[in-house]
Amino acid sequence: MAVHRNADPASLFDAARTGDRVALPRLLSLVERGGDGARGVAEIAYRSAGEAYSIGITGAPGAGKSTLTDQLITRARTRGLSGSDQVAVLAVDPSSPFSGGAILGDRVRMQNHALDDKVFIRSMATRGHLGGLAVAVPDAVRVLSAVGVPVVLVETVGVGQQEVAVAAATDTTIVVVNPGWGDAIQANKAGLLEIADLFVINKADRPGARETRRDLELMLELTQLGDWRPMIIDTVASSGDGVDELWTAISDHRDHLIANGNLERFRRERLAREFHQILLARVEQQLDALLAADRFAPLVADMSNGTLDPYEAADQLLAGLFPDV
Repeated sequence: MAVHRNADPASLFDAARTGDRVALPRLLSLVERGGDGARGVAEIAYRSAGEAYSIGITGAPGAGKSTLTDQLITRARTRGLSGSDQVAVLAVDPSSPFSGGAILGDRVRMQNHALDDKVFIRSMATRGHLGGLAVAVPDAVRVLSAVGVPVVLVETVGVGQQEVAVAAATDTTIVVVNPGWGDAIQANKAGLLEIADLFVINKADRPGARETRRDLELMLELTQLGDWRPMIIDTVASSGDGVDELWTAISDHRDHLIANGNLERFRRERLAREFHQILLARVEQQLDALLAADRFAPLVADMSNGTLDPYEAADQLLAGLFPDV
């Protein structure tokens, strides 16, 4: 079922569900661009979303995340989590304007799966999406779920605040480190201990792997954890060593979440945070519109002549916007 370039979101969804390889990238392009098109796509995806399981993969540049993701694609194809051998990858780059099926240079090794019609790989950036990547990525995952993809891998480009937030918006979050990786203070600053469900020591055939495991174990001992203690898996992604064990650990974490009822609870909590992000973005849009219309001029004048301080000015403005709060 081929679709016209200007097809509406509902038609694109219908086509994507039949395996149309053009419709799905167009849906995700609409998500990235934002605006009314993204709203239409999000509405349909939210109401018809399936049960895709999302796996976040984050870590410092050069940790081997892309090679590891490539190996996980193979495991998802042969040992799927939901009885299906389909898998999608969202390779997230906050600073890049990539669109369509473009792959970042360090992700070219994923091209091993480029001709596999059961694998969908997409690089995505924030573009014009309301709320940025923190909302665009969950919307993209819902789109993939709504067209029947059961497993979505979300790989981030680094460990900045935004990338950590994106990786944390997945069902299982994997933090990839290398032998000799930094100290506990840096780990806590990045928030990695808080979001990690699994730690992977990649390139574990290099010197320092044992010391890195020891450091991670110590940090976990000193961290207040819930009912799941993050596992530490040694891998050599370039050769595939340890990746089977990692896939088993992902499956174990998923089973644990389902058995304890935490999977649905965590998803509801993430949805509440996403809703909060959208509200903040909406309010910011309104404030920008007021600023463009020079509606702040009287308040700025009062602040300039000393009759009003910025905090009181903000209170007055918010009282006008939200009189019942």
